[in-house]
Amino acid sequence: MTSEVTENTAAANRALAGKYLTFVLGRESYGVAVLKIREIIRMQDITLVPQMPDYIKGVINLRGKIIPVVDLRLKFCLSKAETTERTCIVVVQVSLPSRNTLAMGMVVDAVEEVINIGVSDIEETPDFGAKLDTEYILGMAKIKGAVKTLLDIDKVVAAETIETLKQVAR
Repeated sequence: MTSEVTENTAAANRALAGKYLTFVLGRESYGVAVLKIREIIRMQDITLVPQMPDYIKGVINLRGKIIPVVDLRLKFCLSKAETTERTCIVVVQVSLPSRNTLAMGMVVDAVEEVINIGVSDIEETPDFGAKLDTEYILGMAKIKGAVKTLLDIDKVVAAETIETLKQVAR
């Protein structure tokens, strides 16, 4: 690696360092920047909306505001899981390309903790060698012997899905 590439990687890792809310989907752990998190709520009844992609579970009424809910397990093509007492909805603020924001709920299996991830704990997203879309992965964090995938929540939901969600939230 050239020193320029190393410097760029170090700068990128410094930008990624900070506080993350970590959560579980299946046997894997993920992290989202705490600044993107609005709140964590218990699982509740979700109103289905017809003709939505499978991973858009529907909407909830959160203190008078309609919030679309995405099942991250389905979005990431993981097997469906039973809802448990630890299943919850993490409400995040997604930035749209238009610079507006959209509150969105994400169904996760369980919330773990808020952790501070340092520069030395972050590695680049590996090159999987195939045409896999890893644009939504910011990096991989090594925490207490485990690997946590750091997500760019703005990119987890593709542009076309955000357009669909904006229609639902109206």
